[in-house]
Order: sequence, then C-alpha cells, then structure tokens
Amino acid sequence: MVFNMGRLEKYADSLLWGLTTARPGFKKGDVVLIRAGAAAMPLAEALQERMLDRGWNPVLRTDPNPAWEKSFYGRTVKEQRTFIPAGEKEFFSGLNGLVALRAPESITHLADVDPKRISEAAVARKPLREILDRREERGLFGWTLCLYPTLQPARAAKMGFSEYARQIEKACFLDEKDPVARWREIHREVAQIKGRLDSLGACVMRLESRSMDLEVRVGERRRWLGISGRNVPSFEVFTSPDWRGARGVYFADLPSYRSGNYIEALRVEFKDGRAVKVTARQGEAFARRMTSMDSGACRIGELSLTDRRFSRIDRFMAETLYDENFGGRYGNSHIALGASYSDAFSGDQTKLTKAMRESLGFNDSSLHWDIINTEDKRVTARVSGGRTVAVYEDGRFVV
Repeated sequence: MVFNMGRLEKYADSLLWGLTTARPGFKKGDVVLIRAGAAAMPLAEALQERMLDRGWNPVLRTDPNPAWEKSFYGRTVKEQRTFIPAGEKEFFSGLNGLVALRAPESITHLADVDPKRISEAAVARKPLREILDRREERGLFGWTLCLYPTLQPARAAKMGFSEYARQIEKACFLDEKDPVARWREIHREVAQIKGRLDSLGACVMRLESRSMDLEVRVGERRRWLGISGRNVPSFEVFTSPDWRGARGVYFADLPSYRSGNYIEALRVEFKDGRAVKVTARQGEAFARRMTSMDSGACRIGELSLTDRRFSRIDRFMAETLYDENFGGRYGNSHIALGASYSDAFSGDQTKLTKAMRESLGFNDSSLHWDIINTEDKRVTARVSGGRTVAVYEDGRFVV
C-alpha cells in the first residue's frame, strides 16, 4: 500500500470535500460513479465506505489497462471506435456524481497510435460528456478527480516512486493534521481573488514573459472560477475567454504528455483568435495534428493563473492535474487549446444556448489541452476606458 490507512482516510475525506463543494446538494439515494485505476483500489474502497454511510449508491468502473487501450485503438475499425454501448446515455443521465481516481500504469503506450483514431473515439463520446455538462448546470451532478501514485509517471517525471508519492502527499496536504480545513481556508482566500477579477469586467489580458507575449480577451458575461472542489489538488484561477480576441505568442516551457506523446517547448502563435503557427522542440507533428482535430482545436478555451502562495507543487509531474497547478518560484499560467467551460458564463447556465455561446465567443471542440508556462511573468488587464491594471506579478495575484 502506497499510503498508510491514515493518509488514505485523509485523501478520501479531501475528495468528499471536493465532491460536495462542487455540488452541495447530495442526498440519500444519489448515484456516484467511482472510476479508478487498478492501483487506486485502496482509495476507492475508503471512498465507498464513506458514500455508503451517507446513503449514496456508489458504482465502480475500472480504467482500462495499457494493453486494452492499445488493442482498442490499434485493432478497431471506425465503427468499433465510435460504438457506444446500449444504456450508456441512460446511465449518464442518472448520475449525480463522479470521482475519478487516476492511477496510470503507462503514459506512453499510445505513442504509436494514429491520433485520428483517438480523436474519433473522443468525438463519439462527446454527447455523453454533454449530458453531464447539462446536469451539472442544473445542479444535478458534481465531480472531482485526483492522482494516485504509480511507477511509470514517476519515471517520466524523473523521480523515484517514493519521491513522487511524497509530492502527491504534500500537494494535497495529507501530511497535515486536517487537510479539509486547509482546503476550506484556501477556498475562502481564492474567493476574494475571484471577486476582484470579476470586478474588472470585460477586458484584455496581456501575458508577458521572456518567451511569450500574448493578448487574450476576457469577453462579456464572464466569471472567474477555481478552487471549486472539482480537482484535488487545485489552486488555479481561470476563465473561458472570448477565443476571437487571442493574438500573439504563447510558450509552454513545461513539457506535457498527450495520448502517449511527449511534447516539449511548444510555441503557439495566434492571429485573429486562431493558432496560425505551431512549433515544438519535440512532438511538433503530433501537436499540429491535435490543433487540427476539429474547427475549435486551434482556439483558446481557457485562461488560467496559479498563485505560488497556495500551491506546494514544485516539480514536473508528467500529469496535467499537477502540472497545471504548478507553484514553484513563479507560479504558472496556462491556456487550454480547445473546449471552453460553460460555467464561466456569469448568467444562468441553463439558458446559455448554442447560439449564445457562439455570439459570446465560447469555444467548442472535442479537444481540451492545457499547456503550461512557469516563467517569471507579468499579467496586466486593459479595462474599460483604456486603463491598465496589474493582475499578476512574481508568481502571485496583485489585482
């Protein structure tokens, strides 16, 4: 067992805090899916006990192992890759919660698979994700996720297994007496930051560092999100901008793994809201295929900043959940290529129609790929009237 019983219980309690913060209205009889990698079964069992004690109905699904996934993407024809089993739509339509326990046995086993095959399966399952999105908008569904330490990501991050597990323990405050109390404290502090960002209204954010200079328009009827319980850990503050206002260069100095592929030193140049030039020191061909997956894959769906005062993550973890919340010396910014978040809409989300999404510049795509910059940077906002306001410096919010 990676974590002793005390650590497991703290982890399970933290995830339940995350889930019930993301959706406060859980009640007896609710159906909650636990999706877990094989290594994370001890944590899944601790969660099941807590859910049963609350009168919920937990359902367990295990993640496919590397051999299963490689065979699926390598041996199937399109009709098989896009097949959705009978009953899936009904199952998703009745879900009230999801806890995903990531425990990858491999992160490179799909490196030789044509990304188009992976994209086809993702596009086919998009309607299922949209069912959950609509339920979440109505307050009927909430989710959270976490990472359980495994050997292969530790090796990819160039760490020993014990050191990798220690990073997870530290990031989630499992080494403290009461991690849930710490999460509640951060939740309160970040709420104040989000309120100040919301008060800026529609504006143009400019991100400047040694390697990048990017302008992104935070459009009308937007709100800033973060520390909602949906990820454990999570320290980022983010919104979904108006994709049409992106121009300039974004540079990801932190590498990433995507569908088994390693991408390093990714540079994306935007013009009129679209990526017009994509280069990378490694993984360039793959990155270009990703940004051409569909019409929205070359657009920005998310703009995010992490304050170093909150995050204890200071190592590359070869896992987006952690890397997008990197604290270190200068915090981080990240953008997502692809899909935006409808809950960044400041009005009633149930009334956010497809036509409204398009008119407000919310992006739609089957892709959502976070790319991260950890350089020392300055972020400013040009607000109504042309005034420029400092937002983020030296790895922390100053707005």
